[in-house]
Amino acid sequence: MLYIGSHISASKGYEAMGRQALKLGANTFAFFTRNPRGGKAKDIDETDVAKFLAIADGHDFGKLVAHAPYTLNACAAKEDIRDFAKRTMKDDLLRMEYIPGNYYNFHPGSHVGQGSEEGIALTASLLNEVLSPDQATTVLLETMAGKGTEIGRNFEELRAILDQVRLDGKMGVCLDTCHVWDAGYDIVNDLDGVLDTFDHIIGLGRLKAIHMNDSMNPLSAHKDRHEKIGEGHIGLETMKQVINHPALKGLPIILETPNDEAGYAKEIALLKSLYEG
Repeated sequence: MLYIGSHISASKGYEAMGRQALKLGANTFAFFTRNPRGGKAKDIDETDVAKFLAIADGHDFGKLVAHAPYTLNACAAKEDIRDFAKRTMKDDLLRMEYIPGNYYNFHPGSHVGQGSEEGIALTASLLNEVLSPDQATTVLLETMAGKGTEIGRNFEELRAILDQVRLDGKMGVCLDTCHVWDAGYDIVNDLDGVLDTFDHIIGLGRLKAIHMNDSMNPLSAHKDRHEKIGEGHIGLETMKQVINHPALKGLPIILETPNDEAGYAKEIALLKSLYEG
């Protein structure tokens, strides 16, 4: 089955997100656990959660992909920023237990001049503080485009983080098509080769979700500018290959393209029409 959706605003609660997903033709979605720029999260309404879970069960939803706020930097040079990241992730993972068995995705961080080795160590250290052996949520490292001092700019850096996480069974990876393209992985001309490389370095068993975005930039631009499906340098044919690749079947696919609701509904319908499952 093709599990596909987009980012949906969490401002009105879980039930509203579920109904919005259905309106868009989606059977999964992503949402920010709190304001994307940070701040206090809304209180959990258990009645609202129960209504959402009934919707998801009744419509065979795939795994959801929650997203940490963009301001979270697990490997910042300043201790207070790392402390904010730790407190936010701890709180978010507790909140995710109300919708158990889903995914929590975050950007591995920016080392801001400390060097990638130190950034990797700091991100892994934070994960060792916040992960619990009892949690039902899998935490996903997102592949990054490599702009500035981002870590996660290649598969080796993600592997290095995973190698230092004690509860690595609670960890996975979210592959962003725009990011890997901008990072230099040629998914247009060699999707099989890129996935083989991922499998060799990280393991395809770790790949849990896909952010599906076209790119405004050519290969290896390291800029991270998302484009609508089929309107960028990656192109529609590659998106068709991704959703139909046997190694990727069944993964939740989340659109993060520059769109409004009508645009997301159109892209979801388009990709459904290209699915050969």
